Amino acid sequence: MQVLTSPGRPAGDEPVGDSHDQDVPQAPRLRVLLVAALGPLVTGYAVVATLLALVTLTAEHAIFSAGGVLLSAGPGWLAAYQVELGIGGHPLGMLPLLPTVGVVLLVARAAARAVQRLRCARLRHTVPLIATISGAHLLFGLLISLLSIGEPVRANLALAAVVPAVISGLAATAGVLRRFGMPQVLADRLDPLALRGLRAGLLGLFALLAAGALTLTAAMALSARTVSSLFEPSFGSSFGLFLLSVLYLPNAVVAAMSFVSGPGFSIGGLGVHLIGYRGGSVPGVPLLGGIPEHAASWWPALLVLPLAVGVLVGWSVRAVDDDPAARLRVVVVAGAVVGFGCVLLGTLAGGRLGDGPFDPVSVPVGVASIVAFCWIVIPAGFVAFFAGAHAPMRPVGSLEVEDEAEPEAESEGAEAEESESDEEVADTDEAEESEDAEAAEDSEDAEEPDDESEAPEEDSDLVEDDEDFDAEADAELGLDLPEHEPETEAAATGDKPEDKPETPAEEPEAVTESTEDSGDAKPAEDDR
Repeated sequence: MQVLTSPGRPAGDEPVGDSHDQDVPQAPRLRVLLVAALGPLVTGYAVVATLLALVTLTAEHAIFSAGGVLLSAGPGWLAAYQVELGIGGHPLGMLPLLPTVGVVLLVARAAARAVQRLRCARLRHTVPLIATISGAHLLFGLLISLLSIGEPVRANLALAAVVPAVISGLAATAGVLRRFGMPQVLADRLDPLALRGLRAGLLGLFALLAAGALTLTAAMALSARTVSSLFEPSFGSSFGLFLLSVLYLPNAVVAAMSFVSGPGFSIGGLGVHLIGYRGGSVPGVPLLGGIPEHAASWWPALLVLPLAVGVLVGWSVRAVDDDPAARLRVVVVAGAVVGFGCVLLGTLAGGRLGDGPFDPVSVPVGVASIVAFCWIVIPAGFVAFFAGAHAPMRPVGSLEVEDEAEPEAESEGAEAEESESDEEVADTDEAEESEDAEAAEDSEDAEEPDDESEAPEEDSDLVEDDEDFDAEADAELGLDLPEHEPETEAAATGDKPEDKPETPAEEPEAVTESTEDSGDAKPAEDDR
C-alpha cells in the first residue's frame, strides 16, 4: 500500500483541490509565468520582423538593415494588436485582422499550457497568470511607443499600452476557460436556453462569414483578369502585394458579408450595396480586384445566402424545447449574438486610411447589426416555431367561449360540483335505508309462518292426549253414553276425534290440522 500513498503520511490524507498548485516550487512557478508572458511577445515580434525582412530583401532599390528592420517591427507588432498608427502625420486605422487572429491564438495557447504546467486546481488560481500576461503586454507596448518617438511611424502612448494589454488579457482568459470550462457560479446563474442561444448565434455568425467568403471568392474568380493585372512585373513588388492581400483577407471577408446581408461597405467615395452603387476610385491591391465597376440587376438574388443562414440557425434549435415560446427565446438570443458580432467585426475591419481619396474604409455597423439580427430572427423564428414540437391546439370557437365565460363557468362548475356531491350523499343514504328496511321485512316474513304453524300443532297434540285419557277412563268405569259412542268406537279402533283448534280469523292461511285428523272423518261417516 505504500506505493499508493506517500511515505510518512497515512492513507486518506492525500492533498485534494487547492493543494495541487502548492506542489510546484516557487522557482519553476516563476519561470512558467515568465514563459507564458514573454513567449507570445517574442514570437509575435519575431514573425513581424521576419516578414518585414522578406519584403525588404525582395523589394527593388531597397537597402536591407537589421537595425532598421527591428525598429520597424515594433509598430508592426502594435498594428497586429489593432493599435492605430501615424505615418508621417497621417492616420492609419484600417489594420489587418489576420495578424490579430494569430496573436490572440498564440496568447490563448500559451495561457492554456501554463495552466497545465502550474497544475492549477481552481479558476481563481489562474488570476496571477492572466495578470502577468496582460502586464507584460502593457509594458512592451509602452516601450515600443516610447522608442517610436521622433520616428516616421509612431503610436499613441495610451493606446499602445492599453489596447495590447486588453486584447492579451481577453485571449489569456479564453485559454484558461478552455481548460476549466465555464465557471460554475456563472453556469448556475445563466439560463440554459441562453447558453444554447449563444452557441446558435456563434453558428450563425460563422455561417454569415462563410457566405461573405463565398461571395468574395466568386467575385475574384469572375474578375480573375483584373486581379492578375494588378500584380507588378517584378517579383519583389508582387510578393509585397500578395502579402498585403493575404493580411487583409479577413477584412475583405467582413466587407463581403456586409454586402451580402444588404448594408454593403464603402472605400472613400466608393459605395457598394445590393440595392445601390456609388462609383469611386479603388486602391490598386489585388484583393480589391473583384469590386465591380457598376451595379448588376441580379445582386438581390444574393439575399438567399443570409436567408439560408437564418434557416440553418432555426433548424439547429428546433429540438431545444417542446415549448415554441422557449425556442423563440433561443432564436432572439442567437440574433443578438450575431448583431453584436457584426458590430465588433465591422469596427475592426474598417478605419482611417490616410487623408487621401480612400479614406475612410467603413462598414455601417449600426445598420449591419440590425439587418443581421433580422436575418437571423425572422427566418430562424419561423423554422424553429413550426419545425419543432407542438402541444395540441383547441378550436378557435371553444377558446372564445371559454375566454368570455371563464369566471361564470368556474363559479357554476363549483356550485354544480357541490350540488352533485350532496345529491350523491343523499342517494347513498336513501339506498342504505331502503336496503335495511327490505332486509327487516324479509326476516319478519320468514319468521312469522314458523311461529304460527308451530303453535297450533302443539295445542292439537295436548287436546288429543286429554281426550284419549278421558275415553279410557270412561271405558274402565263402564260408562257408555250415546253421545260418546263415536268417540269410544273411534278410540277402540285407534282413531282420534276430529277436533280442530281455533285459529285467528285474520290468519286463514295458517295450518291447524294434524296429519292424523285427515283420516278420522271417513270412519265416522261409514258408521253412521
